Amino acid sequence: MSEFWLISAPGDKENLQALERMNTVTSKSNLSHNTKFSIPDFKVGTLDSLVGLSDELGKLDTFAESLIKRMAQTVADVMEDSEGKVQENLLANGDNLTSFVSHFEWDMAKYPTKQTLVSVVDTVAKQLAQIEADLKSRTATYSALKTALENLEKRSTGNLFTRTLSDIVSKEDFVLDSEYLVTLLVIVPKASYAQWQKTYESLSDMVVPRSTKLIAEDPEGGLFTVTLFRRVMDDFKTKAKENKFMVREFYYDEKEIKKEREEMTRLLSDKKQQYGPLLRWLKVNFSEAFTAWIHIKALRVFVESVLRYGLPVNFQAVLLQPHKKSATKRLREVLNSVFRHLDEVAAASVLDASVEIPGLQLGSQDYFPYVYFRIDLSLLD
Repeated sequence: MSEFWLISAPGDKENLQALERMNTVTSKSNLSHNTKFSIPDFKVGTLDSLVGLSDELGKLDTFAESLIKRMAQTVADVMEDSEGKVQENLLANGDNLTSFVSHFEWDMAKYPTKQTLVSVVDTVAKQLAQIEADLKSRTATYSALKTALENLEKRSTGNLFTRTLSDIVSKEDFVLDSEYLVTLLVIVPKASYAQWQKTYESLSDMVVPRSTKLIAEDPEGGLFTVTLFRRVMDDFKTKAKENKFMVREFYYDEKEIKKEREEMTRLLSDKKQQYGPLLRWLKVNFSEAFTAWIHIKALRVFVESVLRYGLPVNFQAVLLQPHKKSATKRLREVLNSVFRHLDEVAAASVLDASVEIPGLQLGSQDYFPYVYFRIDLSLLD
């Protein structure tokens, strides 16, 4: 499973023995893979500051998770035709995400423990805020380019009634710069090709004989040219419509057609030029954001453990990776049983929904007798 449970219990003899019992039961029952999760000692500060940090870290955790989810989706959007390789680009310090979490080590260079907890949290928050700002700026430019290109490409798709004709017609298909003659484009249903060939010259006076030519087709019909005198153009359009031949309004402007083609070429070139640098930025900064997120989890465990278990700081954090989703309920029961002595009432309420305690919604399982946080990597799949 791409899910981890990060828990902590007091570091005294009784609770270390409880952790050993947990490891034994979860191993024998093949419920989870458990490893110690190392968290350095921090300058604790005051109780008030810890309470404030607890709330701030909760919000920062949510923000970081949302940010890395957006970045993962952006990688998928940018890679488009290579969606199968998206996960190869979602790494943390060059390692796959599961391995990084499993072997997490606090980054002393980025987040020195000599600083106060407040300073460390502030550093992480500013780092994530800057990544988000850069993400918005970079993706806005790329998205605008991609949207413009998609709009041009859409004009080249669809049926003959709606799509652009600039990539279909050529100068040779038209009589141009004539005071008397004009070339029209007519959409003819496929079933009516023979009827068109027999009748187009007689739909109006002054139609140039043998002037029709099929220049494009779609599943429903074909696009034909026909040349006639300008003075009968309106009459021809009316008669054509009566026979279910639709004249497509089109004026051949070589400059406009050239401009449209050059715009497509430019957009394709610009997109190609931005693709590489954007993807590289996403890979580097996804790694930064993800590693920051796991550091936030570690900070939350530290703060909640001190608030829950008191001073001096003495707790053991453990990382559990459930083997399968169907085993999570049983794993939760084992943890609640092993650590119920930490808070008998809360543990009982989780094991028995008939027990009520203040502030705990029955059946919600929002509160446990041990410190608990979930790391769900499936949100990045």
